[in-house]
Amino acid sequence: MNHRLLGLLAAGVVVALPAAASAQANRTPHYYSPTLRDDEQIMPSQVVAPPPVKPKPAPKPVVAKPPPPVDDPSLVEDPDAAAKPAALKPAAPPKPAEPARAVACSAGAFAKRSDHLKLAQAYGVHNVDFAQVTGDDGSAMMASVLFPNDPKRRLEVLWDDDAQRAGTRMIVIEGQSTWAAQKGVRLGLPLAALEKLNGKPFKLVGFEKDGGMAVVSDWNGGALSLLTDGCKIGVQFKPDPKAPPTTLSAAGSDKEFASSDPAIRAAKPVIGEIIVAY
Repeated sequence: MNHRLLGLLAAGVVVALPAAASAQANRTPHYYSPTLRDDEQIMPSQVVAPPPVKPKPAPKPVVAKPPPPVDDPSLVEDPDAAAKPAALKPAAPPKPAEPARAVACSAGAFAKRSDHLKLAQAYGVHNVDFAQVTGDDGSAMMASVLFPNDPKRRLEVLWDDDAQRAGTRMIVIEGQSTWAAQKGVRLGLPLAALEKLNGKPFKLVGFEKDGGMAVVSDWNGGALSLLTDGCKIGVQFKPDPKAPPTTLSAAGSDKEFASSDPAIRAAKPVIGEIIVAY
């Protein structure tokens, strides 16, 4: 007999089989194990039932807790935030505008008693050059030129005494210069806008042939003739490049016109040159 069975007998575990069991000795019991020899078959008393499986308890329902009160409303999460488009980043602040360049002839570098040295002290010695410039009639003149290599900051100052470069005679604003004279008079300003600055129509000699300019001849007692700083403003108008020759000939330089005259207005003129003179 197998030692395992002897141990079970010694422990009093094995019980007698009923008489009917001998009648079925040739039947293979349901607890027969093919891996055991015949003398090692497990008796019914040796079969141990598996422990019963306890059902798992149902999970407790999760109850969402209300969010704690928030003093700052901006910190409360927006339930619709996912549906909203992402906030755009604020645009970069615009670059500060360049300081206005205005010719104030009442004092400072453009006063009547100014000179080349004062211009150099005000704008830098490397930004002022004493050079030859060309007048409207093609004549050559000497002048102190501010920012000679920068068309937008260029300004020409002519002196009463070229040898000493002293005593302001006139200041010329032309080309692409962004300098302005008194009252905001600047290059590119339309004729109607200059009328508003003057407070009334003014007079001007018509356009010269071959694309020449029209020259203001009289401010007609307007605001631009009442400057109190000792200097005067002279303005020349250039016509629209698309103005037909017939329009320009109708407003030719052989006549003087009011700025409100339709013949002058038809050329759509804008300021092409400014002269501040003493």
